Amino acid sequence: MTRFNLVKALTFDLFGTILDLGGSLIPHIGQFLQAKNAQISPARFWEQWRARQRIEQYQDNILMLGHSGYLETARRAFVYTLSLNGLQASPEEVKNFMAAWQELSPFPEVLPALGRLKGVYRLVVLSNGEATYLDYLVKQRVKWDFDEVISVQIVGAFKPHPGVYRRAAQILNLAVNECMMVSAHPFDLVGAKSCGYKAAYVNRYNLPDEDSPFQPDLRVKDFTELASALIADGR
Repeated sequence: MTRFNLVKALTFDLFGTILDLGGSLIPHIGQFLQAKNAQISPARFWEQWRARQRIEQYQDNILMLGHSGYLETARRAFVYTLSLNGLQASPEEVKNFMAAWQELSPFPEVLPALGRLKGVYRLVVLSNGEATYLDYLVKQRVKWDFDEVISVQIVGAFKPHPGVYRRAAQILNLAVNECMMVSAHPFDLVGAKSCGYKAAYVNRYNLPDEDSPFQPDLRVKDFTELASALIADGR
């Protein structure tokens, strides 16, 4: 018996795990900041922006405001980060800049790795993005035919709300222990593990594990290592 012999579906985080957010957005941030004569580096601005977006999502969950939309939380976080750095932008400038989120690209090793895993597991997107946005990204930017694309919108909460993982397993007609969450974000894996999923940590950003009893079952640096580890496990 292998470690993952019960796993039938891999549920992938999209933003930052499959899609290279920093690599896609930092060039646009640099152009925007240069036009504003800003002193902060594009990489530091992105770091602040990304952290604030998670706070926006957590606030929605804690206050039970529902799923206000991935792009809306990104917009609110962008406005906050501008103010944090003493920068001003009109609503029109913000709207125009947010169009950069339509140009996200996957990490280069993702598609070859998915090709190796195809037919071995059901390959599923489980993402904080709204359904229409995910449909666009999967078809036009990732360009991969996943078995399912599941938006947290169906639950009305952002990950790591437990309802997200449980509902996804239900949609897939699987038990939670037949699903493995694949994510570059430790909070996502803690949420999945607490619901009974297996968890694979794609540690793209060389981050520590959460100080949590819910530790990943597998740790890899990218999708190439992920595919190799899962195939070597005997599937």
